[in-house]
Amino acid sequence: QVQLVESGGGSVQTGGSLRLSCAHSGSVYDTPCMAWFRQAPGKEREGVGGRDSTGYTAYGNFVKGRFTISRDSDKPILYLNMNNLQPEDTAMYYCAASSCPLGSSWFKGARGYSYWGQGTQVTVSS
Repeated sequence: QVQLVESGGGSVQTGGSLRLSCAHSGSVYDTPCMAWFRQAPGKEREGVGGRDSTGYTAYGNFVKGRFTISRDSDKPILYLNMNNLQPEDTAMYYCAASSCPLGSSWFKGARGYSYWGQGTQVTVSS
């Protein structure tokens, strides 16, 4: 079993920053590919960024250098550092994990991930 617990969401003003955390427990070594997704009301879930089994990261086009994914060196925690937040970034943010037998799941989108957290809300006001 794999458990993912997100934290760090909140309300910020335009241009602000947040750091989201995803605590990864259970079969951590069997699920090395992780990612962040988000979903706003009335919209489809979209990929924010993913990290594959080699540590390579990829991001959605809308990120434009504002967000960075990293992994804690000592603990199984995945971070999403978000800068220059805009109102359109308002959404529920989800952490996801996968066994990624091909080394990466990012190219499959949300279907590439088997395990999901409950989400943490990010609200950006103008």
